[in-house]
Amino acid sequence: MSPIDHLDLVVTSLERSLAFYRGLLEPLGYVRVSEIEGERGERVVYLGRIGGMGSVSLREAQSAAHPVPYDRYAVGLHHLAFSASSRAAVDERAAWLRERGATIESGPEEYAYTPGYYAVFFHDPDAIKLELVHRPDEADLVTEVRRLAARLERLEQARR
Repeated sequence: MSPIDHLDLVVTSLERSLAFYRGLLEPLGYVRVSEIEGERGERVVYLGRIGGMGSVSLREAQSAAHPVPYDRYAVGLHHLAFSASSRAAVDERAAWLRERGATIESGPEEYAYTPGYYAVFFHDPDAIKLELVHRPDEADLVTEVRRLAARLERLEQARR
């Protein structure tokens, strides 16, 4: 399956959200910044990944049709998950979020969705739910299974 090319988010304050998303995403490789004029003449800022593989754009709201804070159980986006290269990256970004007073819903911790799924769930300045997740690749899982098997063997030997 090909990755999603880009997502456009509508926010109440472009400047506030741009500072938040740049700070959050730059350490994850979203270092390209570009701007376009939207279909209504609005400023649209794209934060893109290295190599052009995916971006998130921000534009300021032009309608009061939806309540603020964002209701993720209404029609629309429930949450948006960003991939992290490691558990340490999830932990580091969670610390960054706490330092800025962001609302953390849960984590970082391991969830039972898939083996090794490690994530933090939090909210952006408009209460849009976001997630930062690390999923180990197969080689990481094999290494962890071997480590746990060796630990189990040592524990069994110690019991004897």
